[in-house]
This record gives sequence, structure tokens and C-alpha cells, in this order.
Amino acid sequence: MTEELQAPTPIELNYTAKAGTPLPKGAKRASHEDIIGALKSVQDPELMLNVFDLGLVYNVDQKENGDVDVLMTLTSPTCPMGDEMIQMAAQAVSSVVGVGVVTVNLTFDPPWTTDMLSEEIKLMMGI
Repeated sequence: MTEELQAPTPIELNYTAKAGTPLPKGAKRASHEDIIGALKSVQDPELMLNVFDLGLVYNVDQKENGDVDVLMTLTSPTCPMGDEMIQMAAQAVSSVVGVGVVTVNLTFDPPWTTDMLSEEIKLMMGI
């Protein structure tokens, strides 16, 4: 009797990372550029490129109270560093002066493709 081998199924990651504390009422909010700068400080440990220029950040929503919601993805649902990368993004954004509570949600819709790379990274990689 032979065993049927089944293809591995992708890992469904429904992960949320939080960091930071609420801003005091009336505190000055961080600039959008500073938040993007913080995301650019987070590197994919395998590719050694930042998550923003890799196109892994889909949306950054800054609230009136200084809280920030980030929607991002990974290059693959089976990324072994996925939960750590999401937490690193939350920590990086929460370290910006003028940012309150940061929530980073992971999604795979739409799936990441090389089309999402920044133009700078595409040039660097010859794409």
C-alpha cells in the first residue's frame, strides 16, 4: 500500500501586533513622513531590504488621536520571521514621537508580488 503525499498547505496567518501608549490629549501628532521613516527602518531579515520599499506595507492610517493602524503583508505566508517582522514594525512606529497606540494587521489579500517593490529596489534588482 502506498501513501499519498499531499502538498503542504500555506500557513494562514491572522496576526496583529500592538505597541505604544495613548498620546496625552492635545499632544502634537507625528508627521506621516516620520511614520514612513520608522517603517523603512524595519528590514526583512532574509532580503535585508526595508519592508516599506519591498511593498509589504499596504496602508498607514493615522488617527486624530495619534494612534496608527498599519496594514501589511509578507513575501510569503510561510515566512518564518513573519510574526517578528509585524512586531518590529509596530515597535518602530510606536517609537516615533507623536504616535500613540500602533496596531499592525497582517493580510495576504492581495498577495505580495515583485510588482509592489519600490522603483529604487526594482532598479537595484534589475527588474
